[in-house]
Amino acid sequence: MELKVTNEEKYSIIAPVTEKLDSTVSSMLKAEAVLLNGKGIKNLIINLGEVKYIDSSGLSSILVANRLCNASGGVLVLCHIQENPQKLISISQLDSILNIVPSEEEAIEYVYMDDIEKSLEE
Repeated sequence: MELKVTNEEKYSIIAPVTEKLDSTVSSMLKAEAVLLNGKGIKNLIINLGEVKYIDSSGLSSILVANRLCNASGGVLVLCHIQENPQKLISISQLDSILNIVPSEEEAIEYVYMDDIEKSLEE
């Protein structure tokens, strides 16, 4: 399997274990996001630490995961993005839509802070 999934109480972490997030892996990422969302997991962290290349299908799978999280009242956070994928995300102007932090620890904190903010708004 080219995805490592870690499930916690408030979130799941999906880490592609590959250098390329292209059509072969992106379909697995999208399927995993749909599966986790169907199980009631509304917060996802995608750790892109090993990914050096993303194509349009990879970006599409990230956007699907983002839409699923938002629709269920959760949040998607990307972390450990390497230089080339970061450039593509910036050029595509997706950095204004996606939640991006440097480390997995900060992504976890982001999930908890988002959860607290949403509970205060209710």
